[in-house]
Amino acid sequence: MTGGESFRVDFHVKVLDERVVQRAKARGLDAIVYAPHFTRLSDARETAARFSDDDLLVVPAREVFTGDWSNRKHVLAVGLDDPVPDFITLEDALAEFDRQDAAVLAPHPEFLNVSLNADDLAAYRDRIDAVEGYNPKHWPHHNRRARELAAEFDLPTFTSSYAHLRGSVGEAWTEFQQSFDSVDELVAGLREGVSRRIVHRSGWRHKLRCAAEFAHLGWENSYEKIDRLLLSGTEPTHPDHIAYDDRFEGVY
Repeated sequence: MTGGESFRVDFHVKVLDERVVQRAKARGLDAIVYAPHFTRLSDARETAARFSDDDLLVVPAREVFTGDWSNRKHVLAVGLDDPVPDFITLEDALAEFDRQDAAVLAPHPEFLNVSLNADDLAAYRDRIDAVEGYNPKHWPHHNRRARELAAEFDLPTFTSSYAHLRGSVGEAWTEFQQSFDSVDELVAGLREGVSRRIVHRSGWRHKLRCAAEFAHLGWENSYEKIDRLLLSGTEPTHPDHIAYDDRFEGVY
């Protein structure tokens, strides 16, 4: 892991393999947060451990889809010890994150119908550790609004590549003003509001990466989602799945 007085983290990637790790290292990242959709924490943790080494910390996390499918609100939890399913209520998800002392991040605020909005941030401000101030899938006005929300509720910001495509990894990162040697230290830094800045690449290559990610969003929210809903059956992160031992019965 890179030493020194700063620590660069891409806080949200959906893909992970050797090429992703190579790209992250080439971009000078110290850590990436791996939070694939509909993947149980144990599986994400196993994959992250396989690709983590002294040069790159790979942090397993969960972007939990709270609420029902038509009005789901995504919340990114870093530092979970126990699994948390999708489709439970926002209140119950946040309570579970709090029980586990996980860091709670609000990705892509007020974006489409998949995000926390101003009312949510107002209601749960004390449970949220940071708001995403820049996301490559956003249009410029979305990013401006995200920064306004963070300022309104006096919350720190973070950024990520939100990479669903390998080539997007490292397009944006959060740079902390101190280094971390473990997942626990990174989570503590988030919860304590350690000073950081959000950074992203620029120029036409970055714009092309952003456009490619936005185009992928259309695919993700059309055929792929229909396939999951109609053809795939119960998701492995559904609260009814046997993996959760009925712990979340009645909270969705």
